[in-house]
Amino acid sequence: MKQKSLSTKLNPRVTTVVPHPDFTLTLTFENGEKKKFDMTPYIGRSPWFAELRDWNYFSQARPDLGTVVWTNGQDLCPDTLYLDSVPLNVHRARSVR
Repeated sequence: MKQKSLSTKLNPRVTTVVPHPDFTLTLTFENGEKKKFDMTPYIGRSPWFAELRDWNYFSQARPDLGTVVWTNGQDLCPDTLYLDSVPLNVHRARSVR
């Protein structure tokens, strides 16, 4: 009997990150998509991310191995960044009344 090969398709990974003072990140992914990710729920929820409340520290975010990292080791799952971020390149049609 022939074995089926499992195909694993990964979500696109982060290539660039721009931190903003409202504690959001503009992310560019390897497929060219640009998305916005809100870090405020993470900063308020976990002591691990508490250090990110300081804008000087938060602004040091950088891409590394497809995700976003900070100097003291904080990072996020690359899939979380892709799946929970909001597209920036979407043009919404206006509703007609």
